[in-house]
Amino acid sequence: MGMFQRFARLPLKSTYIWSLCPQYSTGLTAAGRALIVRSSQQIQHRCVHSRGLGASPGNPGAAPPRLPFSRVTQEDLAFFRTLLPGRTITDPDLLKSNNVDWLKTVEGNSEVLLRPKTTEEVSQILRYCNERNLAVCPQGGNTGLVGGSVPVFDEIILSTALMNQVISFNNISGILTCQAGCVLENLSNYLEERDFIMPLDLGAKGSCHIGGNVSTNAGGLRLLRYGSLRGTVLGLEVVLADGRALNCLATLRKDNTGYDLKQLFIGSEGTLGVVTAVSILCPRKPKAVNVAFLGCSSFQQLLETFQCCRGMLGEILSAFEFLDASCMSLLEKHLKLTNPITESPFYIVIETAGSNATHDEEKLHKFLEEVMTSSLVNDGTVATEATKIKALWSLRERVTEALTHDGYTYKYDISLPVEKIYDLVQDMRGHLGDMAKNVVGYGHVGDGNLHLNITSPSKDPTLLAAIEPYVYNWTSEWKGSISAEHGLGLKKRNYIYYSKPSEAVALMGSIKAMLDPKGILNPYKTLPDNIHE
Repeated sequence: MGMFQRFARLPLKSTYIWSLCPQYSTGLTAAGRALIVRSSQQIQHRCVHSRGLGASPGNPGAAPPRLPFSRVTQEDLAFFRTLLPGRTITDPDLLKSNNVDWLKTVEGNSEVLLRPKTTEEVSQILRYCNERNLAVCPQGGNTGLVGGSVPVFDEIILSTALMNQVISFNNISGILTCQAGCVLENLSNYLEERDFIMPLDLGAKGSCHIGGNVSTNAGGLRLLRYGSLRGTVLGLEVVLADGRALNCLATLRKDNTGYDLKQLFIGSEGTLGVVTAVSILCPRKPKAVNVAFLGCSSFQQLLETFQCCRGMLGEILSAFEFLDASCMSLLEKHLKLTNPITESPFYIVIETAGSNATHDEEKLHKFLEEVMTSSLVNDGTVATEATKIKALWSLRERVTEALTHDGYTYKYDISLPVEKIYDLVQDMRGHLGDMAKNVVGYGHVGDGNLHLNITSPSKDPTLLAAIEPYVYNWTSEWKGSISAEHGLGLKKRNYIYYSKPSEAVALMGSIKAMLDPKGILNPYKTLPDNIHE
């Protein structure tokens, strides 16, 4: 146990910029035209692809035009106040936080916030809004990073914050059914009391809602162990644009009857329907949890450590995260966190979760001995107590917070072949030179997800023009995805062609047109302004 004891120490020493591209006309399919009627003068989008959506910084201050939705009248307010007494908010001061995203880069001008408690209330709201042609922005915890959860103009905000009840939990099957507004951390606490855990864990767990997690297909820290929400979500209740409630709230692990409709709504960012309830399969709470924080001299050594980790830890491995030295510097500078190990170019957070503490400790000890003796790892520390585990995880989870103190941040959520993850960070540094204040990389090695963040003292259109479309061309060249887990929202909708063929995007437009013919649900999000046939 000598090697294990060596590791056991732990003294924890405003509106988004858009470009006008008038050279492209509206190439909507027939279904797309049924969805949104836009004149050629109205179409604004960021040009993003060499096959028809190329980048142009010609007019960086331009915003997408408001579509011809109705505006809220006193009669509308009277209806909402009758339906939701005391839960129809029109006070501008109370609306302020709901109108701006968490990063404070996108701000809308909604004058109405609705706070339903039941699916029936959501149904009546959407039925009325559809008849009146009133646009609606569904909103959960508003922790998104791509402007998908806030209005762009004056869309009515439909908040799920009061839809926060657990409906049922089966302690034999581990299936939880709850309303969409349940906060992820509250669900985790509820389950831990019953010896279970959520299959999803995020840095924003204290404020994000499970309905928003599902609507964006959030990934998070446990995806390596438990998979994505597309596998763990068993059923959904969704209200469609016309007010119809679609009850697919199944609690079966196997159901092969017809199309799996819930998959349409997972990751659709509230553009196809409003998720009102979720049933999700939850694993048992592990009896033994260990977290190791390790340092590596190169990214190649980090990758080799990952290979060794998967082979030696096997079924108890639940997370393998990384951050670079620049991230650590920001944590130390802005949040006053302490690096618990020797300074290194790269850091790894490894979590194991199992049912037998002795067995897990033995496997972890052998793994640490192997990576130390082979010089893959320079230094490290291990935590087994809850408070120390939380302290180590904070070094990974609070990077986003540290970046908010470093200036204006350009954020990119990229999925790549795992061996190429850090090449993008290095190439971006070389490409930008001294234009950027910091270029940092961190993320989920286990599923090939890089969070690339670039900071500058203030918003800088010249810097943005240098980043985009370079970052998307680079990602496309290596057959990656421009959005691994954050979605497309407002900010990235017109970049979809980097990751999806035009035929697939056209089909998405057709599905949107069928389910939301008037386009009232979360307009200006997810799908591009110009859908190519």
